[in-house]
Parts: sequence; structure tokens; C-alpha cells
Amino acid sequence: MRRFLRASALIFSVAAVTLTPSVLRAGDDGGKFKIVKKIPFEGGGRWDYVTVDSESHRVYIARATHVSVLDSESGAVVGDIPDTPGVHGVAVAPDLGIGFISEGGAAKVAVFDLKTLKVESQIATGENPDSILYHPATHQVFVQNGKSKSTSVIDAKTKQVVATIPLESKPEFFAYDEKGNVFINLEDKHAIAVIDASSKTLKSTWVMEGCEGPSGLAIDNKTHTLFSSCDGKLMVVDSNSGKVRQSVAIGDDCDGVTFDPGTRYVFASPSTGKFQIIHADKAGKYSVVQEIDTPVGSKTHGLDPVTHKVYLPSAKFTGDPSKRPRPSVVEGSIQVLVIGE
Repeated sequence: MRRFLRASALIFSVAAVTLTPSVLRAGDDGGKFKIVKKIPFEGGGRWDYVTVDSESHRVYIARATHVSVLDSESGAVVGDIPDTPGVHGVAVAPDLGIGFISEGGAAKVAVFDLKTLKVESQIATGENPDSILYHPATHQVFVQNGKSKSTSVIDAKTKQVVATIPLESKPEFFAYDEKGNVFINLEDKHAIAVIDASSKTLKSTWVMEGCEGPSGLAIDNKTHTLFSSCDGKLMVVDSNSGKVRQSVAIGDDCDGVTFDPGTRYVFASPSTGKFQIIHADKAGKYSVVQEIDTPVGSKTHGLDPVTHKVYLPSAKFTGDPSKRPRPSVVEGSIQVLVIGE
């Protein structure tokens, strides 16, 4: 996962239109969303991706060396998965009763039982496995290897790596459509890789002009639209052609982008302390319609598409969380902010 802003050596001519809308802060008239709950966490340490399993009402939060598991309804911590060095993300396969954890520090994926939360086995991958996706149509797990610049494909039933797809760039987050395509942001190429899930091959690489360091990615399958967070921009991309339709101004250093198909809102969590809510107008143009003040450094989140709630980890830091060396988290300051209507 991208942790800080990077200067790009490439200069692009901007083909998309950048919008700078007026927005509503939380609490203003018309501000639909608000922080409805704050869930405190013990301990310190940074966190990474957040995965919401609507079916089991669980929220998985990667916390450096372990995974915290919350009940999404009560907010109670219902479990912990220890000994996951450098954990980045969690993917769940409810149809198989198992989940997968990308252990960046071990170059492995851990397989765990969804009921007991016990790790059953380990699968070797490329170096620094980062974001991780379960693709239910093919029963495959796609693991983005940041340092190896590749994607490991795991057969979820046999728990074996069945393919390694070279990407020639550092992969970040992902999305997938209903046509068998898996989309992956490529940070160094400022592009989106398109993988055929069935053949396990790279089909295309779409460069997004005007984008630097793409990280978060989400998709609206109804309108065939991808939403890719670049530094200071949200690129709105046609998922059929790769054409950039629009660029929306957002905050910098945004690792989390989600799309709610039920409400048709797009959510972005830059580390700048402004959680941003984006929506299209009648003409199909997207803009930021509301901002919610959050602690600086709160840049990943998970969405429950059933309850339409967002889970956003936050904390206090001993310094600027976007700088290196990275400051420490103030012990006992971690909270998960639950955002809803």
C-alpha cells in the first residue's frame, strides 16, 4: 500500500476535466452523512485495509502484526487473528468457509477458518503481498505482490498458487466486474491493469493521463465505471474502454475508495482529515457533495453495502502521519469511526 506522497518523473497532458465543487461539511443543512459511532481499540501500531463481511456481520482490520475482528452491528471486538507479520488485507470466501490474509512481512498468505478464526495453513507468494481479492465466480484469490510487481493467483479450493502474472509495476488496490475482468491500480505506471480471471493473463494496461500514484479503486458495474484515487484526484474511468471520463478534485494520499451500489455514493478517505462523499448529478458528472472532519491519517476504510455504513480507522500520531520516518501511533488513541446516515 502506498504510504506517502511520491513525486512523479512523468508529466502528462491532462485530458480530463477537474471539478472543484462547493461541498457540505458534516452538520451543515443537507449533510446526509455523519459519524454515528466511535469504536475504541486497545494498543497501538498502524493499520491497513478494512474488509467488511456483510453476511457474517464482521469487520476485519489489518493491524501490522495481527487482524482485529469486529461485530459490525454492536461494534464489539469478537476475535483476533495473531501472528500475521506485515499484514495488509483480508479476503473472505463465505461459500468455502475460509478467509485469506496477505502477510507482507512473510511473503505468504494465511488461510483461516471463518468460524473459529484459526489459521489453517500458509501459502507462499511473491514479495510483500499487499491487497487481496477473492473472486467468487472462479473461486480464485488474487494477491498483489508489491515488491515483486506481480499478482499471485491462488485456487481457493486447493489452496495452491496456480499462476503468477507479471505486471512490471507496483500493484495497489483492485476491483472486478461481472465479465470476468479484474482491475488493478499500477502505482508506478499511473495505470490500471486488466486481468482475465479465467485465463489468468494480463489483457490490457490503461494509462490514466493526469494521474499520479493510483491507489484506491472501486467499480460501479451498472454504469461500467471505475473510480481510481490518484494524488489529489479521483479518476472516473470507463471500465469497458479505459477512457478517463472525468477527474474530480479530492484530498491527497487517499488509499480508500468504495462505491455503494444501493445508494450510488462514492466514498474517498484521503489522509488529509476530510472524509469525502461523491455523487453524480443528473447529467452523470461527479462531484464532492459532503465532507466529514476526521483525524489526519485516516486513509483506509471499508464499506458494508447492506447497511450502507463505512468503517474508518483513525488515531492520533506523534507527528505528521504522511511523513517519513513514520511517526508512532499514540497508544490507546485508535478508534474506528462508523459513518452512516
